[in-house]
Amino acid sequence: MDQLSSNEIINLILSVFPPLSSDHYMGILIDIPKNPGNDSPSWKSRRELVKQWYEILKENIDSLNLEGVRLIAYPDVGSNNADIPSSVYLIGDKVPSNASELEKIGTPIDLDDIYRDTEIFLAPTQYSTTAPLKKAAKLYGFRAATMPGFTAAMIPALKVDYEEVNNRVLLLQDKLDQALGAEVRFNIDESQEFKMSFDLRFRTSHASTGRFPEQGMAGNLPSGEAYIVPYEGEKEGEPSYTEGILPVQIGDDIVLYEIKENLAVNIVGEGLSVQEERQHLQKEPAYGNMAELGFGVLGEFGLKPIGEILLDEKLGFHVAFGRSDHFGGAVGPGDFSSPEAVIHLDRIYIPATQPRIQVRSLTLVYSHNKNEIVISDGKYLIF
Repeated sequence: MDQLSSNEIINLILSVFPPLSSDHYMGILIDIPKNPGNDSPSWKSRRELVKQWYEILKENIDSLNLEGVRLIAYPDVGSNNADIPSSVYLIGDKVPSNASELEKIGTPIDLDDIYRDTEIFLAPTQYSTTAPLKKAAKLYGFRAATMPGFTAAMIPALKVDYEEVNNRVLLLQDKLDQALGAEVRFNIDESQEFKMSFDLRFRTSHASTGRFPEQGMAGNLPSGEAYIVPYEGEKEGEPSYTEGILPVQIGDDIVLYEIKENLAVNIVGEGLSVQEERQHLQKEPAYGNMAELGFGVLGEFGLKPIGEILLDEKLGFHVAFGRSDHFGGAVGPGDFSSPEAVIHLDRIYIPATQPRIQVRSLTLVYSHNKNEIVISDGKYLIF
């Protein structure tokens, strides 16, 4: 199993969180299964990995220019990007396998107090904390790297040249900030073609570079993407121009989403996946929101998908459905039927994840009738 050495862990933290004079404590957030039946080998392995990292960081705290590191646990919340419980536990170096053990081995503490007294967070959790930590980071001024679903298979992605990753992501961010729209041509089975227009007006993009040099910053690690929320039509008298047919391969099935004003309004196709997606959309209309246009770059460094969104979305172009408020959009938890129904789901357009679909071209549309082809036949043209 690939591992990070003590020096690699220390250098990673120093690279991801360039030291600030205001830094005193680092916290590692983990979620513990409420129901032992929901535990999994990867979740167990992650807890063991976290324990190792905690011990290494604690032993080398002086090298990080910090006063201490805290291991913080809470019962799992059951879905990605739901709010973290208001009370969590300081657990020292004991990592339980069941949330019922937290009261016995841990010290309860208000989450707000942890936020106030901790300047740096790592969050290698089962369920993503990206949305709540992004919002809290802006409020409390801490920095956070979220690592939902992290496994040892992702460790190679922590060893890439993040200076070059940073350069490529910032180039994409600059182009997205200038763009008014994006035109995408998809090809299915090298025959059928479908087109999508994404409205990028009234939005600023985000850069996930793997580095968090300033207070209030939070995002994923491994990193390597620029992303933007398509305009969702929330302005009075200004509808969204996002429309077209968005194809997604789920299993062997091709699901065709008919998009109007940034929402999936109909689903066409054949197969069980089509039926399931249609039922999901009928039950949760907010799921059909076009929540993100993402441009991952790590595939250019030779990394392959491992079946975990945290890494896989950083490999190439992707489109997300559902929640967008944590990225500056308008759709949030209140638009879903329950906290458990809240979702932000990426569909990644690379051969390994959707082999029947190819991005024939992706063109950014600028003002004054200027266009730029960014992707052709699945490959970036700008690097």
